[in-house]
This record gives sequence, C-alpha cells and structure tokens, in this order.
Amino acid sequence: MTTNDAGADLWEGFEHIEPEQITGPAWDEPVPLRTRPPLPEFPVEVFPAWLGNMVRGVAEETQTPADLAGCLALAVLATAAGGRVKVCVRGHWREPVNIYTAIALPPGNRKSAVFDLMVQPLLDAEKALIELSGPVRAEAETLARLAKSAAEKAAGKAASAEPEHRDTLTAEAVQLAQDADKMRVPAEPQLVADDVTPENVGTLLDEQGGRISCLSAEGELFDIIAGRYTGKPNMGMFLKGHAGDMLRVNRQGRSAQHVDSPAVTIGLAVQPEVLDALSRIDGADGRGLLARFLYSKPLSLVGYRSLTPALLDEQVAATYAKHLAGLTLALADWTDPALIQLTPEADAVLLAFQKVTESRLGPDGSFAPIVKWASKRDGAVARIAGLLHLAAHPEDGWHKPIEASTMAAATELGVYFTAHALDVFSVMSADPAHESAVTVLAQLVSSNPAQFTKRELFRMLRRAEFPAIGDLDPALSLLEEHGWIRQQPPPPRTGRGGRPPSPRYETHPRIARGA
Repeated sequence: MTTNDAGADLWEGFEHIEPEQITGPAWDEPVPLRTRPPLPEFPVEVFPAWLGNMVRGVAEETQTPADLAGCLALAVLATAAGGRVKVCVRGHWREPVNIYTAIALPPGNRKSAVFDLMVQPLLDAEKALIELSGPVRAEAETLARLAKSAAEKAAGKAASAEPEHRDTLTAEAVQLAQDADKMRVPAEPQLVADDVTPENVGTLLDEQGGRISCLSAEGELFDIIAGRYTGKPNMGMFLKGHAGDMLRVNRQGRSAQHVDSPAVTIGLAVQPEVLDALSRIDGADGRGLLARFLYSKPLSLVGYRSLTPALLDEQVAATYAKHLAGLTLALADWTDPALIQLTPEADAVLLAFQKVTESRLGPDGSFAPIVKWASKRDGAVARIAGLLHLAAHPEDGWHKPIEASTMAAATELGVYFTAHALDVFSVMSADPAHESAVTVLAQLVSSNPAQFTKRELFRMLRRAEFPAIGDLDPALSLLEEHGWIRQQPPPPRTGRGGRPPSPRYETHPRIARGA
C-alpha cells in the first residue's frame, strides 16, 4: 500500500461530513445589546461651602451616594423659598424656585436617615414659625369671635326691634355679619406635608399663602396621584403647583379656595421600580407630570460601605441649620414674591445653554426621546440658579442679581439631571426582557463560562432581579436571538422518571474570552 493509499483510507467515510458536524456551527458576530452609559455623579461642588459640607458629611456618615443628600438639599432650599421668590429670566419669562425631585435607590440605602438629617432643620424652622405666629393667630381668633358675637347680638336685637327701628338695626346686623365673614384667622404655619391627597394639597396651599412641600423617603405620593383614594388619576393640583398656574377650587359644602400662584415642592426617594412604573399612571406622560420631575438614579453603595465612616461634624450641621432657618424665616412673611434678576453675564450663560437644548430637540436630536422633559430643561436650570443664588446669599439674596458663576453651576446640574432623565425615560420605554438580558450578559461576561446550564446561571444572579428560575426565559431567548448564546440539544434520556436535565447553553467565544 502506498503512502497516498494510506491517506485515502484515513479519510474514507468522511467525504460527506460538513466541518460544523465536527466543530459545531460557526459563530456569527453577535448583535450588541443596547447598554446604558455610566451616569454622572452629583456635582456637590456647585453648592456653597455650608451646604456642600453638609451634603458630603451626610453622605459619608450614612454611606449613601451624595446624589441623595444633594437632590434633597435642592428640595429643602425650594421648600424654604418656594412661593416667595421668582427668577426674572428675560422679558416676561419668570420662573418660580419650587422644584420636583425624585431619587431612585433600592431598599437598604438608609434613605430615611438622610431625610432626617437634611429635613429636620426645616421642621425646626417650622416650629419657630408656629411660635412666632402664635400671638398673631391668638389675636385674630379673639377678634373673629368678638365680631361673630357682635353680629349675632345685632341680629337678635334687630329681630326683636320695633317696626320703626327694624330696618336700621337690620342693616347694622348685616354689616357686622359681613365684617365677621371677612375676618380670617391665619392657619398654623406648615412647610412640609406627607401622605396628602390632591385635595389636601389645595387646602394647604390656600391656608399657607400659596406654598407647600411634600418631602418623603417613600413613593406613596405617586400612588396617591395614580388614584389610591379616588380610583382614578388626579394630578391637576400637581401640574398647576409646579407651573404656578392660578388655582380655583369650588366644592359643595366648603368655601372656595383661590390661589393666584401656587408653589408646590416635591422631594421623594423611591425604589427604582416605582420610578420605572411612573409611565403607567394614566395621563402622567401626556399631561406633562413626568416632564416636571428632576430625576436621579445613583449607584447603590450597599455591599461596599465603610462600617466605620467619619461622622457628620456638629459644626457643619449647626451651620447648615442656621443658614436654612435664616432663609426660611426671612422669606416666610413675603406675600408678593421677591424678583431676582440676572446679570448680563448670567443671561449669556443661560442663553448658550438654551442654544444647546434647542439644537438637540429635533426628531434626530439626542433629546428626541425626552423631548417633553427637555423642553422644560432651561426653565429648570433657571429655577436651580435661583436656589443656588439664595444658598450663596441666604441673608439677602433677594436684593442681588444672579451672577454668571452661579448660572454656570446651575447648568452643571442641568447636564447631570439630563443624563439621569435620559436613563429614566429609556427604562420606562424599554422591553423588560431587554433589561434582564443586559443583566444576564453582564454576569456571563464577568464569569466567562464556555458553557452553562440554566440552573447554574440562576444561582449566579440576584434573587431580587430574578426571583424564580422561569424569570430567566425572556432574557435567554433574547440573548439567543442576538447570537450571544445558543442552546445545546438535550442529552438522550436513559431512564424513566426523575427531573429532566437543566437546559445547557454554549456561549459565544467573546464571552468565553471575557470580552
């Protein structure tokens, strides 16, 4: 037998076998899954020292992202000044300084602890307002009782008067009754409300001179807006409360409520799934409620926290309380809002920011997916600039114009909130299977197995994201469609009964290489 004959014998029987039958099918280049870029961290440096030090100190002691304390600092400032200050941007364009913020963090992130530290000084200022207004309210209550008593006595006297005197006494009784009706006893001051219905918000706005704040470490307010008590969404009060549109409420059996420029402030810390479900509130997107919020989705530090953090410096906390109380008390009695102007340089900074916004709002622009939110971006920056200005000048900021450096700092926050809004609205509109597939792919790239079973993968993942093994099915199907994995044929069954083997998958070589 020649050498050639031996080679021919070696390959005999393999002539009709395709290479894939030996090596397995070749892998095509996988289709990338759209992944979200890293989100920016909160730029604490935009705050003046007294506020920035408080935000950093609270974040360090509680071992939470600075975004939580930072966003809450803005909401607290808005509570102190909301309804009392407006920013005169240009011409007739004026922006009130109340804002809506929503921060998303998973459970276990000590949201309540951060709220206590940031909000308590505001509640202390509220107590001071109650004490200071005590004599005024007592006097008004006394005068109202006396006026009502005088009107009742006059009415009784007119009723029993002789006919020739009855008309005169009746006229006096009517006048006294009208005077008594006009007398108004001031409500006890309240800055912050929690777990309120839209109707309660209207009443509080009427009682509190047109302003109220809803600050909470929970997302119950969204449930209330969605219709927890009424069975249908009720967001009109919050739409007008953000824009400052005139509010008139007439209900049977109650006196009419009329607020010319309502100012509602909202500061919430919610779980991410609450934020993701906002779009399912009927009318929330179409009527613009979602576009009014400044969103933040920081990375959780759970699992990476220091167990011996530096504690909040008492002097830092005392300075924060002092400046916040001073600002709150100084503006509490204002009826007509203070109007803060911009310097020409500040106006130029804002105008440059507006040009960027406008250039990205078109159908092909980067803001097209969030066009409703982005259309309010410039106004939000003007409001933030007003808050930063008041924080920089808590004793007399309403007498000074906003400077260019302050407006530039506000635009930094505008960029920060824009990035987070893009992420929030992306998740709202995304296919849940896609988000799950991104999580699974990240786990596979991290562990880079050449093969895996469905059961093995399930053990690798967090139960919070995949409570049951069946929750993996949509993600696995999508990854297979995109060419990242492929299911292998099940092995032949050799016996009867017993649990079938877990489906086995092969991974793309790029995953096996950790790429």
